[in-house]
Amino acid sequence: MDRYGAYVNGEELFTDRSYAVTHKYTGAILAEVAEASDGVIEKALTGATEAFLHPLSVHERARILERARDILERDGEDIARTIAKEAGKPIKDARAEVARGQQTLRYSAVAAQTLHGREVPIRGNPGAESRVAVTLRKPYGVVLAITPFNFPLNLVLHKVGPALAAGNTVVLKPAPATPLTALRLARVFSEAGLKPGYLQVVTGESPQIGEKLVRDSRVRLITFTGSAAVGQVIRAQAGLRPVLLELGNNSANIVHEDADLDIAARTLALRAYGFAGQVCVAVQRIYVHRSVYDAFLDRFQRAVQALVVGDPEDDRTDIGPMINEAAAARAFDSYEESLRQGARAVVPSERHGVLVQPGLLVNVAGSMRVMSEEVFAPIAGLVAYDDFGQALAWANDSRYGLQAGVFTQRLDLAWQAIETLQVGGVVVNDSSAYRADNMPYGGVKDSGLGREGPEYAIEEMTYLTVGVFNLPGPRNI
Repeated sequence: MDRYGAYVNGEELFTDRSYAVTHKYTGAILAEVAEASDGVIEKALTGATEAFLHPLSVHERARILERARDILERDGEDIARTIAKEAGKPIKDARAEVARGQQTLRYSAVAAQTLHGREVPIRGNPGAESRVAVTLRKPYGVVLAITPFNFPLNLVLHKVGPALAAGNTVVLKPAPATPLTALRLARVFSEAGLKPGYLQVVTGESPQIGEKLVRDSRVRLITFTGSAAVGQVIRAQAGLRPVLLELGNNSANIVHEDADLDIAARTLALRAYGFAGQVCVAVQRIYVHRSVYDAFLDRFQRAVQALVVGDPEDDRTDIGPMINEAAAARAFDSYEESLRQGARAVVPSERHGVLVQPGLLVNVAGSMRVMSEEVFAPIAGLVAYDDFGQALAWANDSRYGLQAGVFTQRLDLAWQAIETLQVGGVVVNDSSAYRADNMPYGGVKDSGLGREGPEYAIEEMTYLTVGVFNLPGPRNI
């Protein structure tokens, strides 16, 4: 059996405690991974702090990110297999994640080379005729990145890539369920030329590891993707230090009467249930105009029947296992609770261990968990509406606000949705789950703070300094 230590200062550090990382479909143990001790945490923070005192040039940072992209392309199939095993992600989706990771690295390299300030026009102020002001963006220092299980490569890269591009050093705490991809990524960066200390990977199951890292004052910025509850705790513990939070959602998707129903049904079925719905922008609430409700439902049911549930390493699989038994039980409980509260299943769900079959509920109320909370499972609710404004109001009736999808051929309605919906992103004629890796991505309300996407994240991970020059002699420009 393979054994892995935390990756600190370019070396594997083992401790007297470890935990098993399992194949999420078979349950077989893939590896034993070190549970970071206080000593490992201290070495990681000390090393990252010292590395920040020896900054890499912009050219070096960009070159390392480009080299890492090339290595990721070379080793892509092997890394995709690791993702499929430890995350339970269907292999075709894992391959797509590797391809996206390459793009994220490339965008990060470009962001490093194009980060810039500007001149501030202060000479219009009385007595400031001889003064010039310019801004520049500077790295914070040690960035703590805490990442989830569902995108163990690309969501890591959306934090590590921009952080390194900006000139920060990074302490990465990957999800306990999926540390193998993160540890592999550390070796990718090492091969790409990143010196020891600039990227540390601290592994472990205990919540105390993350808490100790968050509370340490040497960490100057925290970026976290995960649940709203944990995000709120991190924000409270961070004090005055900046935090970037990408949290939960219960994504609303609207299908208007003029939509292409075939495209809408196929897209929404796949994005509600693919990867067992374990995506923060997965389709969860579907609002369909009453005039096309029956036609849409018929197409949606047929689209669901075409989805394959099973082994994530099988190329045919669309829906693999939930991340663990507890997640599967929690998801199915929300489904059964809705049935007890009066909902009706038009696509009945079943649970077999970690496998949860797709479920679609009608007669759902906004107070039900499947409509009001993030289910993070292959369960969705369907509601008919009569007026587009009513659908927008229902979509906004949520404590979350990450992304939404709208299917319509009318530009005026599309623009109305973009203006009205209280979310970080509105996707027209595609689902809420669409994301391009160079677009700004983040939410409002309980869905988080700040924006990802390398160009936008690099601004979040730097602070603004203004330099003011008092220059002698006349200035006429």
